[in-house]
Amino acid sequence: MAAPSSPEQPFQVSFISQSVREWISRLGAAWIEGELTSFDIRGGHAYAKLRDLNEDASVSLTMWRSVRERIDGEFKKGDRVIVNAKPDFWVKGGTLSFQVYDMRHAGVGNLLEQLEKLRRKLAAEGLFAPELKKPLPFLPQKIGLITGRDSDAEKDVHRNAELRWPAVEFRTIHTRVQGDNTVPEVIAAIQTLDADPEVDVIIIARGGGDFLHLLPFSDEALVRAAASARTPIVSAIGHEADRPLLDEVADLRASTPTDAAKRVVPDVAEQLNLVEQARARIRRNVTEKIRVETQYFESLRTRPAIANPVWMVDQRGEELMRLAARGVELVERQLDYAADVTKGLRLRLNSLSPLGTLQRGYSIVEKVEAGTSSVVTATDEVSPNTKLSIRVTDGRIEATVE
Repeated sequence: MAAPSSPEQPFQVSFISQSVREWISRLGAAWIEGELTSFDIRGGHAYAKLRDLNEDASVSLTMWRSVRERIDGEFKKGDRVIVNAKPDFWVKGGTLSFQVYDMRHAGVGNLLEQLEKLRRKLAAEGLFAPELKKPLPFLPQKIGLITGRDSDAEKDVHRNAELRWPAVEFRTIHTRVQGDNTVPEVIAAIQTLDADPEVDVIIIARGGGDFLHLLPFSDEALVRAAASARTPIVSAIGHEADRPLLDEVADLRASTPTDAAKRVVPDVAEQLNLVEQARARIRRNVTEKIRVETQYFESLRTRPAIANPVWMVDQRGEELMRLAARGVELVERQLDYAADVTKGLRLRLNSLSPLGTLQRGYSIVEKVEAGTSSVVTATDEVSPNTKLSIRVTDGRIEATVE
């Protein structure tokens, strides 16, 4: 500061705030670890509180939109994170906050971030697609079981499956279910059971545990081995809240080992009940069908055509006689009509015929010369001794002109 202050010459607030800001701005960025007690997004920018993991101390964080869009992963209240931030003093409000340049999940949070990246990668490849899920057999003859030796999960699967279907058979392969050797042993067990033609379905079962203990069942190599298996796989890892990546690629996810046994093996009592219900429905349907057909047969027997067949013949005979009489009447009528038409045509023909003219007293005079004849129409066409042939109604008259 340029000069000491005094009651007579105090510093102004803006001067003090600006001096504090200039001093703080000379501080460099640092990596800070803590737990997010809040994480709010407003206008694309993120505003958060970071609390110390052991002591009662916290700082404010500000992450501008450009930084937040660049950083991978999702953050929320309760996450343990590591941030790269630089202190910044806001003069107008008189508050100190840290401007964030980078933020990462730490500890379990970092593992969750890696698992989320792997989940997105496998989903993009289509390994979680519903159409790839293989249907489970209705009644598996042999169940492949991958679980820990003498584990509660193994006992739960055996007990519940055998209660539901006593004749069910198992081929069990014991593997480690936590620790470094879990992944290769489970992969080898999947491949062995998948190659066994007698195994119809494979159950991978493990009891509950914390996140780190269940982590092997989210290993990429194990997930890919399960996806490539031809035998349907049921994942029964942990409890309902646990969801390793094996659950996503499995053909069926069971919430617990007990649930897996119930989902894979049908209940014999339930199936017998369904069979009995089906038989009862068949009996009812057959009985109803017989009753309906019997009623239909009785209705046919009571019809007049069946009860008195002669009635149908008599009825058709009377109808045939009426039709025959009608046919005779129509033929006679047609003949009478044709006769009248013929008579009229005859009269018209006679009136137009030369014979009709001859019948009224006229005649045709022809001159005969040298074997030929010609009609005489005037007196100067003939001379004495000319031979004539006169045609009348009933014949000819030979004459000679005098």
